[in-house]
Amino acid sequence: MTEYKALRHIPHANLFRQGDVFVLFGELFGRGYANGLVDEARAAGMTILGITVGRRNDDGTLRALTAEEHAEAEAKLGGRIVNVPLMAGFDMDAPAGEQNPTEMLSGITLKGWQEDKLDWDKIEACRQAGVRRFSESASQAMAEIDKLIPDGANVFFAHTMAGGIPRIKAFLAIANRIYKGRGDRFMSSRALLDSDLGKLILMNFDEVSANTLQHLIDASSAIRERITAKGGQVRYTAYGYHGTEVLIGGEYKWQTYTNYTQGYAKMRLESIAEAAWKGGIFATVFNCPEIRTNSSDIFVGVELSLFPLLSALKKEGGGAWAQAQWDTCQTLLGEGVSLQSILDKLESYLQTETSAGFRNYEAWPMDNTPELADLMIGTSDEITSLHTDRKALITDHLSALVVEATGPLMFHSAAEKVAPVLWLNHDIIARQLNELHK
Repeated sequence: MTEYKALRHIPHANLFRQGDVFVLFGELFGRGYANGLVDEARAAGMTILGITVGRRNDDGTLRALTAEEHAEAEAKLGGRIVNVPLMAGFDMDAPAGEQNPTEMLSGITLKGWQEDKLDWDKIEACRQAGVRRFSESASQAMAEIDKLIPDGANVFFAHTMAGGIPRIKAFLAIANRIYKGRGDRFMSSRALLDSDLGKLILMNFDEVSANTLQHLIDASSAIRERITAKGGQVRYTAYGYHGTEVLIGGEYKWQTYTNYTQGYAKMRLESIAEAAWKGGIFATVFNCPEIRTNSSDIFVGVELSLFPLLSALKKEGGGAWAQAQWDTCQTLLGEGVSLQSILDKLESYLQTETSAGFRNYEAWPMDNTPELADLMIGTSDEITSLHTDRKALITDHLSALVVEATGPLMFHSAAEKVAPVLWLNHDIIARQLNELHK
């Protein structure tokens, strides 16, 4: 278990400037944390480079972007993209003539998935094929990026890869029961983890969310050595999640969404950064707060811990700007519903014995329970129903604020070389936002 270290000061170190290079090791697909960091790099005047995960043909084969897709991706990034497909994970990889894991799982059903067994020798051969493909592509992409980085520049590598769920029809139904089910539809996350399907998913999470950081560090070694030899500096960042401190009973306390299946991969990601740091390579995993994104929306209830950020904004001296955020959120609620009543409901939820039982840092990530699912999903559904428009939620507004704050916190913390793993909790998020808007 990683040593807990929260960022408690607003960093102001300014290492990066015009002429330096920002490399996004991932792809921008929509709302999410990466946008905040890209905005910060752009504001600093850095040259922005990126990679692509590529796209799948109808037969499942991986390909580079078409000219039209390439132009669209570069417009979204606001920079140049090296068109070498870097799809992470091994769920679609296999030795020549063999089935890939997704094909092996194609017969899985909602009825029998817990008993279905996989041939682990074949899975391992697929994993090795996927690792080999990704490693070779990463080296090829970095060789192209190397040509675009001038001597004398500082370089910021931002790792944003995450995920790894195989594309099998049955899994969506399974996931809906684990992450959205309550009552008769509840399913234990432990049932998934103890199954062969779950073990495969955990392996693929490791390859996508964690091991890709090591591939990035290894593949960029020539760039790093050239830059540092010329007096420049190199930084690596990655996005983690390992719970967040929010206001509970007027004090900042660590809490977490349960069950966060990717948690095992996020801890592996932390260990890769710690090992790199010990070797003199400055890689930092930033454990960011819960927000709503395209990928997190499957986790009903993950958004609940966003609400106390409103109280943190006031506690950290936000003044008129903090009040304006309260006013904005109030306008999103139905007639006769007060924002304070929502915050009171959240306080009650966080204070329950059921919620408190999951605030166990050493045991993270814990399995879900019927009691937690009933409370968390029920509270989430109830609060969502109190909005005027289910597509315009308070948590959307608060998510955007968190992204706005994490950009500069990560950008300047990386420059300052604070630590290999850092938690960005609601206290520092609120203080950063208040400073930006004072």
